[in-house]
Amino acid sequence: MSAMLEVRNLMVFYENSLALNNLSFEVNEGEIVGVLGSNAAGKSTLMHTLSGLIQRMKEIEDRKGGVRIQVLGEVKLEGEDILHTKSSDRVKKGIVLTRERHPVFKDLNVLENLKVATYTLGRSTSGDIEDVFRVFPALKEVGKRKAGLLSGGEQQMLSIGMALMAKPHLLLLDEPLLGLSPILQVELVKAIKRTRDAGITVLVSEQFARPLLPIIDRGYVIENGILIISGTGRELSGNPEVRAAYFGV
Repeated sequence: MSAMLEVRNLMVFYENSLALNNLSFEVNEGEIVGVLGSNAAGKSTLMHTLSGLIQRMKEIEDRKGGVRIQVLGEVKLEGEDILHTKSSDRVKKGIVLTRERHPVFKDLNVLENLKVATYTLGRSTSGDIEDVFRVFPALKEVGKRKAGLLSGGEQQMLSIGMALMAKPHLLLLDEPLLGLSPILQVELVKAIKRTRDAGITVLVSEQFARPLLPIIDRGYVIENGILIISGTGRELSGNPEVRAAYFGV
């Protein structure tokens, strides 16, 4: 199995604060890989760095003389170093991020949201929408409902569906289970597995480890931006430190 994403000695500084500390890991093609950690562990910073949003933040801060952001190390996509590549160019290369509580267009219905997601791609979207509905059949039932009237779980499915419309090779999911009921968490985890089954490699960051561990191929636990534990989903499920921190047992 070949490595699609390789992260080596990644460090991110906000002024004098170290958000990611010498972080190294990889994601192989066709895997679901989890990055687990408590709140403020560095998960979102990692996702923003991989997607290129951190580069955009750095440019804005540099222009206005605000917080100094430094990014060091290597991020390689299929062997190409993309550490300083713009986020828009990373999308073209197949990296697509769904952020925590990713916004949807609340005044548009589900179908319109999915079409807007590919507005700049200049291609027919009908087949792509059917692909999304295969991953999220619940969305097909509410296709003409305004996004603002959807439940929190349905909105989360829609935001991921919008990301799928870009035909990603590597889908980044930043805390997709946040704020969802246990039942909806289970449903969304099943959909994440269907996403991988559709041929998309997935990297998901999450603090709610219990529903996610059964479907991940491998996982990395980070705290304060440092990798502290790694292993397969089964190994992490059986690790007493992981169980104590994330299962309460």
